[in-house]
Amino acid sequence: MTRTHGAGGTTDRNTVSYVYAVCRAGGAPEVPDVRGVDGAPLRLVTQGSLAAVTASLPADEFGAGGLEEWLKDLDQLERLARSHNEVVDALHARTTVLPMRLATVYLDDARLSRVLRERAEGFGQLLDRLDGQVEMGVKVYATPAARTPAATSARGAEPQDTAEGESPGRAYLRRRQAHRRHSRDVHRTAGEVAARLPRTAAPLVRARAVHRPQQGELAPRIGENVANEAYLVARSDVMGFRGTLEGMADGAPGVHVEVTGPWAPYSFADGTSADGGATQGAPDD
Repeated sequence: MTRTHGAGGTTDRNTVSYVYAVCRAGGAPEVPDVRGVDGAPLRLVTQGSLAAVTASLPADEFGAGGLEEWLKDLDQLERLARSHNEVVDALHARTTVLPMRLATVYLDDARLSRVLRERAEGFGQLLDRLDGQVEMGVKVYATPAARTPAATSARGAEPQDTAEGESPGRAYLRRRQAHRRHSRDVHRTAGEVAARLPRTAAPLVRARAVHRPQQGELAPRIGENVANEAYLVARSDVMGFRGTLEGMADGAPGVHVEVTGPWAPYSFADGTSADGGATQGAPDD
């Protein structure tokens, strides 16, 4: 069910207002037919020319203390992130949005309305900037071969036999050295590809955000992530952007460029990237 509230909307002390995104009040007269976190129905809180897409959630779970416990549980955090993204994606498919950070919560709609009123000029400028734009992700990976060509036999799977007169121990060290050289070469090439990203993308982008390379559980198992960037791209340039960036590692064995998107512009919603990294204008601006 969709309901629209003006300033002062809900004031139930047993709930808090969880915010997914801000958009223009005229750009999304109704919220999409999706459910939010824990299946909570969505609604709009309007203030002037702006609207916040929000839902009421239990204060004991999503207030300050309860939310902290939620975020400690990785399964619940994943569920929260998935629900948040589904709502933002559905909105982004129909209008220009400023995605809010995960777990943006206000005590009630009155507080949320006050924020919309106080930040109206800034929100409006950001919405103007993001109009017609999407976020594209670009990651560069270094994936050295498990065995270097020099360390494999003609059959391709077994270690190369020792050279004539070479001891097994010396042959082992030779293979280890060859593999280290190979790994250094792949990482150096991946770094060179990453360094070329901004200038290669420049003709097709409006802004760039640099994020920390993914590590640990967040990192895909396709190699070491050496660059993790996001670009603000016009919808009409998405295909050209993808084709240009994906080919950057052609002819570079062990280096892979992954282009993802289009996404809602999380990295460009507030002037800083989503994980705290720097957001920059287009490299050649």
